[in-house]
Amino acid sequence: MNKPIYICGPTASGKSALALEMAAQLDGEIVNADAFQLYRGLEIVSAAPSLEERSRVPHHLYGVLDPTEAADAGSYMRLALPVISDIQRRGRTPVITGGSGLYLKFLTHGPAPLPTGDAVLRAELAARPLEDLVAELRSLDPVEAARTALQNRRFVARALEICLLTGCKASELRDQWEAKTRDLSASLQGLVIRRPRPDLHARIAERTRAMLEGGAREEVAALQSVSPNCEKAIGVREIRAWLAGEIDRATCGDLINAATRQYAKRQESWFRREHWLSVYQPERPQGGADSAPPMPMDSQ
Repeated sequence: MNKPIYICGPTASGKSALALEMAAQLDGEIVNADAFQLYRGLEIVSAAPSLEERSRVPHHLYGVLDPTEAADAGSYMRLALPVISDIQRRGRTPVITGGSGLYLKFLTHGPAPLPTGDAVLRAELAARPLEDLVAELRSLDPVEAARTALQNRRFVARALEICLLTGCKASELRDQWEAKTRDLSASLQGLVIRRPRPDLHARIAERTRAMLEGGAREEVAALQSVSPNCEKAIGVREIRAWLAGEIDRATCGDLINAATRQYAKRQESWFRREHWLSVYQPERPQGGADSAPPMPMDSQ
């Protein structure tokens, strides 16, 4: 059965173009792993593949959610796994592409076996001094305390919450999960696109320009109520402020550029921790276009 290939990287790095080339080489089909490209009505803001691009090879999970629907990594995983299985069953190669690191993590490794937050316990912990929480964490799980940023209240409270909810040491649960993920990673194949920072920033600026000239204002104006997750799409809040007359177009573009650069930096940090990904650094010859992508790994 054809193994999936993952094409990852920060926003505006060229994931969609590389995924198209990979899918064409492998008789593959593309599966979306971008949290905001799941939504209908955000095609311009989320830089979803164009209709022309989508006509070249089959694309899945683009525009499948209404903007009012909530989504998270778990619900994405439940959507994507049957799609990937169906592509494999038909003898084709799933090419999964996106920059939403946690969504991809759930897809490749599954959710970590850690308890979800407990509202009552979190309220109790929030009412206690940080020094008290640190002391209890050191008592219950000195290993986790030693590797936790103890000045960060959220990190300390989460580690303590895990200990209290499970009756186990958070460090042991995390170590068991890390061992499992290492084993899973050995069977995975994928690429992460890395570009020099000036190149990536220039691409982000060009994407923002194209977004604002390509109908993003009208797209956001047409949105009615949206889910909290959909609201986080870069461009939605900024364009709404422009529509309301709170900022002008130039300021809107500046804010979108800044937010996108910050997001790209977080994405780069996330994917550096995914050591199973092979690094792909596009070359730009004198003609200006990226060089052809590398041949993929054995997908059988």
